[in-house]
Amino acid sequence: MSHEPELTEDWEYTLQVPSDPMAPCIARRTLRTIFEEHGFLELADTAELLTSELVTNAYRYSDGPASVRVKREGDRVRVAVWDTNPRLPALEGVTLPDAEAEGAEQGRGLGLVQWCADSWGGFALRDQPQGLVGKLIWFELGAKAANTG
Repeated sequence: MSHEPELTEDWEYTLQVPSDPMAPCIARRTLRTIFEEHGFLELADTAELLTSELVTNAYRYSDGPASVRVKREGDRVRVAVWDTNPRLPALEGVTLPDAEAEGAEQGRGLGLVQWCADSWGGFALRDQPQGLVGKLIWFELGAKAANTG
């Protein structure tokens, strides 16, 4: 049930998730639906994986809710995950752990984001006018395909 994307039509969705172990699953399924319905099925698997990693980190390392924002701008889709913990993880020198190493299932999330996303980053939110604190980690998909065509 996929549609061809219309490049002139940008869109945006925001999903609020509680601090709950089901949050990554709900976020994955929601992202899959958004990407399928807007004709970006070829990016859905990667978007699901990366969003799941970021929402899992939000659940593990913050004590409050999180939100997932999905926004299309032209040929790119940006996914941003906000959580209540203002401590920003190291964004430089992130690597994928050796799959054979003990504990390889831990600490791989940002490595996957760096490896799979076309671009990514993050920043801490402090002293915002709306009183919002925490951090925002984002990634973009689609830019590589557009630049190689």
